[in-house]
Amino acid sequence: MSGTLVLLRHGQSEYNKKNIFTGWIDVELSAEGRLEALKARELLKNYDFDVVYTSALKRAKDTALIVLGEKKTALISNSALNERCYGELEGKNKDEVRALFGAEQVQIWRRSLRERPPGGESLEDTCERVLRFYDDEIKPKLAQGQTILVCAHGNSLRALVMSLENLSEEEVLNLEIPTGVPIIYEFDAQGRAYREKEENKGA
Repeated sequence: MSGTLVLLRHGQSEYNKKNIFTGWIDVELSAEGRLEALKARELLKNYDFDVVYTSALKRAKDTALIVLGEKKTALISNSALNERCYGELEGKNKDEVRALFGAEQVQIWRRSLRERPPGGESLEDTCERVLRFYDDEIKPKLAQGQTILVCAHGNSLRALVMSLENLSEEEVLNLEIPTGVPIIYEFDAQGRAYREKEENKGA
C-alpha cells in the first residue's frame, strides 16, 4: 500500500463540554469544537484528499466540512464509523454516573475491550463494525495510493489505531484520542502503517 490515511476526531461537542456521555446522541459542535476543526484545517491544508469518510453523526460531518473548506472532495458518511453506543449512560453526566456506579466500574466500561455498559456496546463490538468497514471500503483505496481522511469519534478511531499499531489490550485501555488533532499514517510496501511525526504535519 502506498496511500496516506488521516484520522481526525471531531472537535469538541456540546456534550464533551458538559462532561456528558454522548454515544449515538446527535449533538452539535461547541464553539471551541469549531475552532479545533479550523486548526485541523490549517494543519491539513497541503493534503488533497481523494475521499473523506465520516460517521453518520453531525459532529463528525460538520468537522469534516470545516476541514475541507472550499475543497470539492467526495464525502461519504456511514454509521459503521459512529461513536460507540453507551446505552443507558447516554445523556448522563459522567461524574453523576461515577457517583452511582463507582469510578472503577465506569472506567472499565469506558476503556476495557469487552465490558459493555448497560444496553450499550463494548469497545470490541465497536471495533468489529469499524474494522469491517475499513477492510471493505478504505483499505482498498489506500492500496491504490489514495489519500483518505476519516473523521469520526474517540472510540471508533481507537479501534482503527489499535489495529494499525497492533496495540495490546492494556495499551488500548490507556489510549486517548484528542479532539481536533490529526493522526497521519503512511504505509510501507508490506502495507504496515507508521505514524507521521508531529513536526511534519502541515509541512
